[in-house]
Amino acid sequence: MKATQDIIARVRRWAADGSKAERRLASLVLSDLSYVSKAPIAEIASRAGVSEPTVTRFARALGCEGIRDFKYHLAQALAVGGSYLNPSPLRREEREERILATVCGNAAAAIERVRSSIDMETVGLIADQMSTARSILSYGSGGNSSLMSMELHNRLFRLGLSVIAHSDGQMQRMTASVATPETLVVAFSISGYSPSVVDSVRTARHYGARTVAVTAPGSALAREAEILLPFVVPEDGNLYKPTSARYTMMAIVDLIAMTTAEAIGPSVLEGLRRIKHSLAAVNVNDPKLPLGD
Repeated sequence: MKATQDIIARVRRWAADGSKAERRLASLVLSDLSYVSKAPIAEIASRAGVSEPTVTRFARALGCEGIRDFKYHLAQALAVGGSYLNPSPLRREEREERILATVCGNAAAAIERVRSSIDMETVGLIADQMSTARSILSYGSGGNSSLMSMELHNRLFRLGLSVIAHSDGQMQRMTASVATPETLVVAFSISGYSPSVVDSVRTARHYGARTVAVTAPGSALAREAEILLPFVVPEDGNLYKPTSARYTMMAIVDLIAMTTAEAIGPSVLEGLRRIKHSLAAVNVNDPKLPLGD
């Protein structure tokens, strides 16, 4: 079996569509993955109420070479995604209040961590480089990082800066290849190991571009960039809740954007006024509303 194949999904299909013996084996596997990945074949057969040859045939039917290979893939599946298997059922009591407290509390805590740990001197250095760059490339791959690259674009174009965001790996590599010393590349990655982002920052530096990374310290991306804004957000293990990391990243983007706006100075206000004016004819003309919304 190839390492990329999902043995849990295969077992679940056998649990629904296999023979009676195969369904018993599949049910045993799904109910106690850790046990089956370690137990001798005789114990597995006895607990499932089948013969040892049936266990071996079951393993091979799943695409494994034998029982040892079967156990290896089970252990691998357990290590990678075990926390998502057989989760405790959600309690219904006070569910709404618990969800509200968890999401809002973690969001506030994530932003507070930024406030207490961010190096504003580094933010100021990034802002100075943004305010003088001829062009800015914003990179991010995956969920939160790609969203933050787009958000940086959204924040900076209205300041009159030439900025474009790319989440596609090929576009990241191609645009990095035509970067110049007047280009500033800003890369977002929670892990710091997104191949296209790391490669593109390396390529852009090769051609003289200035590079910034918002990522995990010590990661591959952190090592490639000239300027690092460390990004570390401990997760709480709640599998039902979206990650709070994006609140942290959003706060960092806003800090960079505001510092850049102030580094440029009052000249940014004319562009903001023009945007407000151009949208007044098609949107509700309320000066208290956010710009562009």
